[in-house]
Amino acid sequence: MLIKLLNKLEEQILCVLLTGMTLLVFVEVVMRFAFNSGNIWADELTLYISAWFVLFGASYGIKVGAHIGVDAFVKMLPNKPRRIVAVIAVLLCCIYCGLFLYGSWIYLSKMKMIGIEMDDLPIPKWQAMSILIFGFVLLAFRLLTLMWKIITGQQDGFNMVDEAQESLQKARDLEELRIRELNILNHKKGRAK
Repeated sequence: MLIKLLNKLEEQILCVLLTGMTLLVFVEVVMRFAFNSGNIWADELTLYISAWFVLFGASYGIKVGAHIGVDAFVKMLPNKPRRIVAVIAVLLCCIYCGLFLYGSWIYLSKMKMIGIEMDDLPIPKWQAMSILIFGFVLLAFRLLTLMWKIITGQQDGFNMVDEAQESLQKARDLEELRIRELNILNHKKGRAK
């Protein structure tokens, strides 16, 4: 129940961030090129929204298997060694998240202590950059969930995007489409005679 709520909330936040960033950039472009004016704060806000989008998106990418990776060697391994390598990779990723969380905590604490605001908006910089903590906590949660699935045998690895396989499938789909179009043309020619 809580996981489903978290998943839905994460997807909604990503949609709001992407929509907000797109609209903000569109309005800013129209203002600059059509009216020769604009808002100086829009660039900074767009930058922070994109940072939030990227860090939320990284954990979402783990969840849905959207990250690309170099796993040709790992795929050649038998099931058990492949799962062991995957667990080691997840543990290394968790260490990476831990290092970033530690560094982010120190950085944001200093930002809060100093009281620095964003350049163009009256918002404390530590609040705007708090996605560092949220994003890496969510990423660590997704990685630990993935590790549990690997350990319990529900998955055998990261299930990353296989670009070569996707390209081959697109080529097959295009070939099938071409064959269908040729069959339709031949059928029409046969009816015309």
